Amino acid sequence: MKKDIIGTAPEERFDVLTKEASERLTCPISTVSIIDNDREWYKSVVGLNEKQAPIAASFCVHAMKAKSVFLVEDTLNDPRFVNNPMVVNPPKIRAYAGVALYDRKSEMPLGAFCVKDIKPRKFTVEEIDALVDIASRVEDELNK
Repeated sequence: MKKDIIGTAPEERFDVLTKEASERLTCPISTVSIIDNDREWYKSVVGLNEKQAPIAASFCVHAMKAKSVFLVEDTLNDPRFVNNPMVVNPPKIRAYAGVALYDRKSEMPLGAFCVKDIKPRKFTVEEIDALVDIASRVEDELNK
């Protein structure tokens, strides 16, 4: 399924969900990220002009491998991200919350749904619940 979606045109069904996440969690950036061997490709993105990022700069790779919601409250206090190009250069990401997205037939991870903030923050239980809910809806759309 991953190869069938990478490079496809933006779709309103995903764009409304990234916009909803950005608004509900008051984060300037939200993405539906599909991960391949070399890059993080954005099926939908709010708050960035780019359509992809190098795999080495990907936060979503970590979320894709996590057993639950992957949270980083302050990237400058996390040795995995302190030198990340997206932290030291614009957009200067300081907080991240992401949920893995799965192909339900193969049960393989496809990527992640996430929000990113440019200031450190502690995500509330309500915000995490909202993120998980929206990520589930994204996964439903990916598996149609």
